[in-house]
Amino acid sequence: MDIGDTSPVALGLALIIGYLSGSVPYGLLLTQMAGLGDIRSIGSGNIGATNVLRTGNKGLAVLTLVLDALKGMVPVLLARHFLGLDAAILAGLGAFLGHLYPVWLKFRGGKGVATFAGISLGYSWHVLAPFAVTWIAMAALFRYSSLAALTASLVTTLALFFIGLTKLGLLYCVLTALVFWKHRANISRLLAGQESKIGGKG
Repeated sequence: MDIGDTSPVALGLALIIGYLSGSVPYGLLLTQMAGLGDIRSIGSGNIGATNVLRTGNKGLAVLTLVLDALKGMVPVLLARHFLGLDAAILAGLGAFLGHLYPVWLKFRGGKGVATFAGISLGYSWHVLAPFAVTWIAMAALFRYSSLAALTASLVTTLALFFIGLTKLGLLYCVLTALVFWKHRANISRLLAGQESKIGGKG
């Protein structure tokens, strides 16, 4: 049932719930519970699945990936089901901001790739498809997670405008700009030929 509630209260609630969902630092919590210490002290210092993989624990990396995707997907699905597309857009934005800037970690979070994918699936598999296909292709070809994420987010945004999903396209302009901002150090390393490859320890 989609009641399409676009009142300020409903939209604000969607944004807040999205943020709280996105702000849970699963990568950090899982590695600490597994006795692997603070994930922020190794590799890139990121709390996402790629850096969790650098601990050598593939299972935890996969679980982090899934949970980081779910914390974006679930609030989008709930907001769209109960409140409509406008609320779902704000829920997605909130979840993404929560992951990137979690209040619990002094606003120092992850880079948003898995959450970006989860948010996309929450809207539709049509939104996820260009992201997933591009990410997999770029990762397989070049083995740089950052390059795959940057390219995939940009392609997804362009694809949304191409198929006429303008409202989502505008949201994804913001999400993609944030992805590029959070990857600015990676971009510098890519240009310098110093970026770590997928599965690497650095």
